[in-house]
Amino acid sequence: MRELAQSIERWRARGDRVALATVVATRRSAPRPVGSKLIVSERGELLGSVSGGCVESDVAVQAAEVIADGSPRLLTYGISDDQAWSVGLPCGGEIDVFVERFEGQLPDPDEPAVVLTPLEGPRAGERRVVDPAEVEAGASRVLELDGERVFAEVLGPAPRLLVVGATDTSEELCRAAKALGWRTAVADPRPGLVNRERLPSPDELVVAWPDEALEQLAPEPDTAVVVLTHEERLDVPALTAALASDAFYVGAIGSRRTQEKRRERLLEAGVSEDELDRLAGPAGLDLGAHSPAETAVSILAEVLAVRAGRAGGRLVERSGPIHAQA
Repeated sequence: MRELAQSIERWRARGDRVALATVVATRRSAPRPVGSKLIVSERGELLGSVSGGCVESDVAVQAAEVIADGSPRLLTYGISDDQAWSVGLPCGGEIDVFVERFEGQLPDPDEPAVVLTPLEGPRAGERRVVDPAEVEAGASRVLELDGERVFAEVLGPAPRLLVVGATDTSEELCRAAKALGWRTAVADPRPGLVNRERLPSPDELVVAWPDEALEQLAPEPDTAVVVLTHEERLDVPALTAALASDAFYVGAIGSRRTQEKRRERLLEAGVSEDELDRLAGPAGLDLGAHSPAETAVSILAEVLAVRAGRAGGRLVERSGPIHAQA
């Protein structure tokens, strides 16, 4: 969104008007998720994507008309199986795209907020930004509010992964999580291990004892904490602090025997049984992982499953919806 905002300002500075197209709903295998955006300048320049190439040309035509007359419009596109195949999807679907002449400012995507935009009627396109507590929006989606169809776009910082232990697996975990757009940090009290030569991927490197590091990093409900150490003097303070935090996931590597000994030590340290029930140990899904990169995939897969409220089993054995639901 930051790149789009910069381009909008650049196009406006030279005197061009701009249209903004936003995916507000999807059905079946849509090429882009809800919230995806495309901007179109008065000169016909495009930046962003609403369909991976399937319908951008028509959206650009519609955007030119919206720029000219100022009237927003809600469009529905059915993406054929052939079109879907060309952008790497197994089958087609439908998307709803809201196109408007955009004269405001895009909100900061990292600031928690809900942007409410009426999609129809005389107030179509009149967005307002509200506190997330004011609207139980869940994920970004179309809602009925006060008799209007409104697109509620949920903004806020990306999920965060905090790793305790500067190991090869921590680098692989952060590399994989960053590919998903997550914020990442690695903490370890050993300065010889915490450096950019060994750990180029994390956003933050913290040289501190685990409890001090977690106090500094302050895990929130959007945070997953993974402990990769094998030493009691690091494990116990790390897990004691993590299990007492608001982190939605707390995991630790190690054999089942290691987990039993760790559990005893945590109980001795004052961690309650209820808190221990939150601990995923051994961390990860049963993928048969061996290398640091494979182990990272296993752990991150479990993190994603927990965040989505899923068990992490095989999709072929699932009878319900495959994709995460809003």
